Amino acid sequence: MNRLCSKLLMALFLLFLCACNNGNSTENKISVAELTDRENAILSTTSDKSFVFDFELDDEYTKVSVWIEKYEAGELVDDQLMELTSQVNKDGSIIFSNPKDSTREEYLPFYIGIGNDGSVASISSYDNHVQDLEEMASVWGSFPEEITFEQEELLLAGICYSDNENGISSLTTDFYQNPEGHISDLKDYNVVYLLKAKINK
Repeated sequence: MNRLCSKLLMALFLLFLCACNNGNSTENKISVAELTDRENAILSTTSDKSFVFDFELDDEYTKVSVWIEKYEAGELVDDQLMELTSQVNKDGSIIFSNPKDSTREEYLPFYIGIGNDGSVASISSYDNHVQDLEEMASVWGSFPEEITFEQEELLLAGICYSDNENGISSLTTDFYQNPEGHISDLKDYNVVYLLKAKINK
Protein backbone atom coordinates (compact mmCIF):
# COMPACT_ATOMS: atom_id res chain seq x y z
CA MET A 1 0.00 0.00 0.00
CA ASN A 2 1.53 3.35 -1.00
CA ARG A 3 1.89 6.29 1.35
CA LEU A 4 -0.97 8.29 -0.17
CA CYS A 5 -3.53 5.49 0.24
CA SER A 6 -2.32 4.84 3.77
CA LYS A 7 -2.65 8.51 4.69
CA LEU A 8 -6.16 8.73 3.22
CA LEU A 9 -7.30 5.65 5.13
CA MET A 10 -5.90 7.10 8.36
CA ALA A 11 -7.71 10.40 7.80
CA LEU A 12 -11.00 8.63 7.11
CA PHE A 13 -10.53 6.51 10.22
CA LEU A 14 -9.88 9.58 12.35
CA LEU A 15 -12.95 11.36 10.99
CA PHE A 16 -15.05 8.29 11.82
CA LEU A 17 -13.57 8.13 15.31
CA CYS A 18 -14.20 11.82 16.01
CA ALA A 19 -17.80 11.48 14.90
CA CYS A 20 -18.23 8.83 17.60
CA ASN A 21 -16.59 10.90 20.35
CA ASN A 22 -19.33 12.40 22.52
CA GLY A 23 -17.38 13.35 25.65
CA ASN A 24 -19.02 16.07 27.73
CA SER A 25 -16.41 16.52 30.47
CA THR A 26 -14.58 19.85 30.73
CA GLU A 27 -11.55 18.38 32.50
CA ASN A 28 -8.28 18.66 30.57
CA LYS A 29 -7.48 15.00 30.05
CA ILE A 30 -6.38 12.48 27.47
CA SER A 31 -7.09 8.76 27.43
CA VAL A 32 -6.29 5.69 25.38
CA ALA A 33 -9.19 5.29 22.95
CA GLU A 34 -11.39 2.22 23.24
CA LEU A 35 -11.59 0.98 19.65
CA THR A 36 -14.14 -1.32 18.10
CA ASP A 37 -13.13 -4.46 16.22
CA ARG A 38 -13.79 -2.60 12.98
CA GLU A 39 -11.54 0.31 13.95
CA ASN A 40 -8.77 -2.08 15.02
CA ALA A 41 -9.10 -3.86 11.68
CA ILE A 42 -8.68 -0.59 9.77
CA LEU A 43 -5.56 0.30 11.75
CA SER A 44 -3.98 -3.16 11.44
CA THR A 45 -4.55 -3.07 7.67
CA THR A 46 -2.78 0.25 7.21
CA SER A 47 -0.22 0.35 10.05
CA ASP A 48 2.57 -1.68 11.57
CA LYS A 49 2.24 0.16 14.89
CA SER A 50 -0.49 2.59 15.88
CA PHE A 51 -1.99 4.51 18.81
CA VAL A 52 -5.26 6.39 19.19
CA PHE A 53 -6.07 8.79 22.02
CA ASP A 54 -9.17 10.81 22.95
CA PHE A 55 -8.78 14.22 24.57
CA GLU A 56 -11.22 16.53 26.38
CA LEU A 57 -10.36 20.17 27.12
CA ASP A 58 -12.08 23.07 28.82
CA ASP A 59 -12.77 26.34 26.98
CA GLU A 60 -9.48 27.87 28.13
CA TYR A 61 -7.40 25.72 25.77
CA THR A 62 -7.75 25.99 22.00
CA LYS A 63 -4.67 24.26 20.56
CA VAL A 64 -3.12 20.79 20.70
CA SER A 65 0.48 20.16 19.64
CA VAL A 66 1.90 16.69 18.98
CA TRP A 67 5.47 15.82 18.01
CA ILE A 68 8.02 13.00 17.81
CA GLU A 69 11.41 12.94 19.51
CA LYS A 70 14.14 10.52 18.44
CA TYR A 71 16.79 9.02 20.74
CA GLU A 72 19.80 6.88 19.90
CA ALA A 73 21.49 4.92 22.72
CA GLY A 74 19.75 7.19 25.22
CA GLU A 75 20.84 10.45 23.58
CA LEU A 76 18.37 12.91 22.06
CA VAL A 77 19.26 13.29 18.36
CA ASP A 78 16.12 15.03 17.09
CA ASP A 79 13.74 16.92 19.37
CA GLN A 80 11.17 17.41 16.60
CA LEU A 81 11.35 14.70 13.96
CA MET A 82 7.86 15.86 12.99
CA GLU A 83 5.33 18.17 14.66
CA LEU A 84 1.68 19.08 14.24
CA THR A 85 -0.33 21.84 15.94
CA SER A 86 -4.07 22.20 15.42
CA GLN A 87 -6.87 24.47 16.63
CA VAL A 88 -9.37 22.40 18.61
CA ASN A 89 -12.72 22.84 20.29
CA LYS A 90 -13.15 20.88 23.53
CA ASP A 91 -12.79 17.24 22.48
CA GLY A 92 -11.21 15.20 19.73
CA SER A 93 -8.75 12.45 18.93
CA ILE A 94 -5.07 11.97 18.17
CA ILE A 95 -3.78 9.15 15.99
CA PHE A 96 -0.12 8.19 15.68
CA SER A 97 0.97 5.41 13.37
CA ASN A 98 3.85 3.83 11.57
CA PRO A 99 2.17 3.12 8.18
CA LYS A 100 2.95 -0.03 6.26
CA ASP A 101 5.21 0.62 3.28
CA SER A 102 6.90 -1.80 0.88
CA THR A 103 10.03 0.39 0.67
CA ARG A 104 10.52 0.67 4.41
CA GLU A 105 14.11 -0.63 4.26
CA GLU A 106 15.16 2.87 3.17
CA TYR A 107 13.10 4.95 5.59
CA LEU A 108 10.62 4.70 8.45
CA PRO A 109 7.30 6.49 7.77
CA PHE A 110 5.13 8.15 10.42
CA TYR A 111 1.66 9.70 10.45
CA ILE A 112 0.10 12.07 13.00
CA GLY A 113 -3.51 13.22 12.86
CA ILE A 114 -5.59 15.45 15.15
CA GLY A 115 -9.34 15.19 14.67
CA ASN A 116 -11.86 17.69 16.03
CA ASP A 117 -15.36 18.87 15.07
CA GLY A 118 -15.54 16.62 12.02
CA SER A 119 -12.25 17.80 10.49
CA VAL A 120 -8.71 16.41 10.55
CA ALA A 121 -5.33 18.09 10.61
CA SER A 122 -2.62 15.65 9.61
CA ILE A 123 1.01 15.32 8.70
CA SER A 124 3.08 12.48 7.29
CA SER A 125 6.84 12.28 7.26
CA TYR A 126 9.64 9.78 7.64
CA ASP A 127 13.00 9.14 9.25
CA ASN A 128 15.54 8.42 6.53
CA HIS A 129 18.26 7.46 9.03
CA VAL A 130 16.84 4.10 10.03
CA GLN A 131 20.10 2.28 10.85
CA ASP A 132 18.96 -1.24 9.90
CA LEU A 133 15.86 -1.09 12.07
CA GLU A 134 14.32 -3.92 10.04
CA GLU A 135 16.93 -6.24 11.55
CA MET A 136 16.13 -5.24 15.14
CA ALA A 137 13.46 -6.35 17.58
CA SER A 138 10.86 -3.70 18.45
CA VAL A 139 8.32 -2.98 21.18
CA TRP A 140 5.75 -0.23 21.49
CA GLY A 141 3.35 1.03 24.11
CA SER A 142 1.63 4.03 25.65
CA PHE A 143 0.64 5.47 29.01
CA PRO A 144 -1.99 3.44 30.88
CA GLU A 145 -5.65 4.46 30.54
CA GLU A 146 -6.00 8.20 31.32
CA ILE A 147 -3.91 11.21 32.36
CA THR A 148 -4.56 14.92 32.86
CA PHE A 149 -2.71 17.86 31.33
CA GLU A 150 -1.10 19.05 34.53
CA GLN A 151 2.40 19.29 33.06
CA GLU A 152 3.73 21.41 30.22
CA GLU A 153 4.03 18.32 28.05
CA LEU A 154 2.90 14.70 28.23
CA LEU A 155 4.49 11.52 26.94
CA LEU A 156 1.83 9.59 25.04
CA ALA A 157 3.60 6.68 23.36
CA GLY A 158 6.93 5.12 22.49
CA ILE A 159 8.39 2.83 19.84
CA CYS A 160 11.70 1.19 20.76
CA TYR A 161 14.23 -0.82 18.73
CA SER A 162 17.09 -2.98 19.98
CA ASP A 163 19.59 -5.47 18.60
CA ASN A 164 20.18 -6.99 22.05
CA GLU A 165 20.34 -10.77 21.63
CA ASN A 166 18.81 -11.25 25.10
CA GLY A 167 15.53 -9.63 24.07
CA ILE A 168 13.80 -6.32 24.55
CA SER A 169 11.32 -4.99 27.12
CA SER A 170 8.73 -2.24 26.82
CA LEU A 171 9.10 1.13 28.52
CA THR A 172 7.78 0.98 32.09
CA THR A 173 4.74 2.72 33.53
CA ASP A 174 7.15 4.73 35.70
CA PHE A 175 8.83 6.01 32.54
CA TYR A 176 5.53 7.31 31.13
CA GLN A 177 4.66 8.96 34.44
CA ASN A 178 8.06 10.64 34.81
CA PRO A 179 10.13 10.55 31.58
CA GLU A 180 12.75 13.01 32.77
CA GLY A 181 13.40 11.02 35.92
CA HIS A 182 13.86 7.79 33.96
CA ILE A 183 15.56 9.11 30.82
CA SER A 184 18.53 6.79 31.45
CA ASP A 185 16.21 3.85 30.64
CA LEU A 186 16.53 4.77 26.96
CA LYS A 187 20.16 3.63 26.97
CA ASP A 188 18.85 0.06 26.80
CA TYR A 189 17.66 0.64 23.21
CA ASN A 190 19.41 1.43 19.94
CA VAL A 191 16.64 3.76 18.78
CA VAL A 192 13.54 5.17 20.50
CA TYR A 193 10.76 7.34 19.08
CA LEU A 194 8.65 9.18 21.68
CA LEU A 195 5.30 10.82 20.91
CA LYS A 196 4.61 13.86 23.08
CA ALA A 197 1.75 16.36 23.33
CA LYS A 198 0.85 19.64 24.99
CA ILE A 199 -2.11 22.02 25.03
CA ASN A 200 -2.05 25.77 24.55
CA LYS A 201 -4.44 28.67 25.11
